Amino acid sequence: MTDKRLPKRIALLGSSGSIGQQALEVISDFPGEFTPVYLTVNSNITVLLAQIQRYKPKGVVVLDEKIGKEVRRSVSSSVEVLYGEEGLLEIVQRDDVDIVISALVGFAGLKPTMKAIEAKKKIALANKETLVVAGEIIMPLVEKHKVDLLPVDSEHSAIFQCLVGELPNKIEKIILTASGGPFRTKSKIELSKVTREQALKHPNWTMGSKITIDSATLMNKGLEVIEAHWLFGIPLKNIEVVVHPQSIIHSMVEFVDGSIKAQLGIPDMKIPIQYALTYPSRSRSKFPRVHFPTLSEMTFFEPDHENFPCLQLAYDALKEGGTIPAVMNAANEVAVAKFLKDEITFLDIPKMISKAMEKHSNKANPSVEEIVDVDRETRKILQ
Repeated sequence: MTDKRLPKRIALLGSSGSIGQQALEVISDFPGEFTPVYLTVNSNITVLLAQIQRYKPKGVVVLDEKIGKEVRRSVSSSVEVLYGEEGLLEIVQRDDVDIVISALVGFAGLKPTMKAIEAKKKIALANKETLVVAGEIIMPLVEKHKVDLLPVDSEHSAIFQCLVGELPNKIEKIILTASGGPFRTKSKIELSKVTREQALKHPNWTMGSKITIDSATLMNKGLEVIEAHWLFGIPLKNIEVVVHPQSIIHSMVEFVDGSIKAQLGIPDMKIPIQYALTYPSRSRSKFPRVHFPTLSEMTFFEPDHENFPCLQLAYDALKEGGTIPAVMNAANEVAVAKFLKDEITFLDIPKMISKAMEKHSNKANPSVEEIVDVDRETRKILQ
């Protein structure tokens, strides 16, 4: 008798976002290997209802309880509907979940990711803020429970792939590539006039609004530096950022003998999503390939710390440690939200973050509860 393997059951946190929707596209390419059993959204009922109809999950979680009750009235009674953070924390621990894809935006990803680790689930992590604010707690927890924590960010997936088969003590440095965003060549005066619409037009990647603004300010690269530090155990002094506008090289690792490994591919998040789900094997995909003869150039530049101070703010937060990274992250989330509402200017974003960091009394070796309190207090002050 043939032993037919059951598909891996996935809880997809943040299914209505850019990463979430692309993850579902990848899952659809492997109908016998993966199945989405739980989907979660904040409040996007339109996208969720369409996903329920197409993917037929066992249950869904809606963070906004009022909207969740609308969903309850709109779907079959066979679909379980849960609400709020409690619903998120419950589904990631259930026995009918094998893999958790954490594609939530911002600080909201911390607690569900921790619970998934404690429940010994395989985790595909697209929520970099989890490691930014609590890396010193998360990584020992990963080691304690011996779970696979696989990066979905294209840069960290690239580094992860470059390190397969390599010894940690042979790494000279990690080189994170950055597109530079849409304003790489702009002057300070030009940046002062940047509009929301301009900032949301990323030259290479299709992403959600928050991460797109982070890319424009280079805060996203700063968050990735912190994430790389915790994921790979590499000191800040051995992590380098280089601007690569074409976004073909997704990141590199330099070794002690001078060799450099790079992972290349088209700018498409479905590639790292698929790798995280299928690891340690590689599965064939239908994604377009890089055609080198048509590449006119691949260029590299130093990041502009003066015009894009968010990158330096992230370096400073990592150096200080404690609760400062949580303050930086919360202040950035508030500032980006305000910019998207046209309440502050583009250059006000780093100013708001810097002021919040300066005013904070840092606490070393914080607990999760203390990190949550600092996040809440920072948002309250800045709103």
